[in-house]
Amino acid sequence: MGKYAQLVIGPAGSGKSTYVEHLHQHCQAIQRSIHCVNLDPAAEAFAYPVSIDIRDLVSLEDVMGELQLGPNGGLLYCMEYLEDNLEEWLGAELEGYGEEDYLVFDCPGQIELYSHVGAIRSLVDFLRADGWTVAAVFALDVAFVSEPSKFIAGAMQALAAMVKLELPHINLLTKMDLAEDKAAVQEFLIPDPHLLMDSLSASTGPRFRRLNAAVAGLLDEYSLVSFVPLDITDEDSIGEVLLQIDMAIQYGEDAEVKIREFEGQEGQGGDDDGGLD
Repeated sequence: MGKYAQLVIGPAGSGKSTYVEHLHQHCQAIQRSIHCVNLDPAAEAFAYPVSIDIRDLVSLEDVMGELQLGPNGGLLYCMEYLEDNLEEWLGAELEGYGEEDYLVFDCPGQIELYSHVGAIRSLVDFLRADGWTVAAVFALDVAFVSEPSKFIAGAMQALAAMVKLELPHINLLTKMDLAEDKAAVQEFLIPDPHLLMDSLSASTGPRFRRLNAAVAGLLDEYSLVSFVPLDITDEDSIGEVLLQIDMAIQYGEDAEVKIREFEGQEGQGGDDDGGLD
């Protein structure tokens, strides 16, 4: 069936760990096995069981104390340390997982990790080389759609991660349960670049019009950025998100093919028996 993984990424406070928590609960309810992996060396507590924990390799608290680094510098050091130990540490941790296993990596919230720092891309390359089919799940707070300029900033972050990681990519609009006007959010799920440009031009000065047009044109030309809404209070919403990710990585398709092949062989066997009679 294959080995599958989600890489849950996005800005700090965007609801990544909350998504992993509720995804785990949902999979328990539907009797589907997943394993959660913590890649945040600054994490302190979890609302889901952790199967693999980067803090067994390196923790932010230790790095800050020993190297006299601040939180951001310390976290980047931790991720570079992970990058240097992918084969030795993560490779050993993954030896206990194989066919039909499904991992969900809960990643740190420093956005530079997904735009220009190479550690997460090295992780992606390592997982793929080890036979894992990986999807990137980019979480963006629904507060980003309160203004067109905020939405553009969030969409550009998502686009940068897509370009950097080169993975099947699903963008989540998180915290929908907190959105005051859910209907107003709908237009941002599959954004119309022309409406965005008009809104931006109305809220910014004339000197930004060419820039607004260029940004809107970028989104329009490549049609890469769209969002799936996530309401953690709605099981159907969580199920829809999981379905979208499964489709992106073709989860379960090998099993379906094998079932069809097996049924076909059974049918052929029955025809042969009938011929002998």
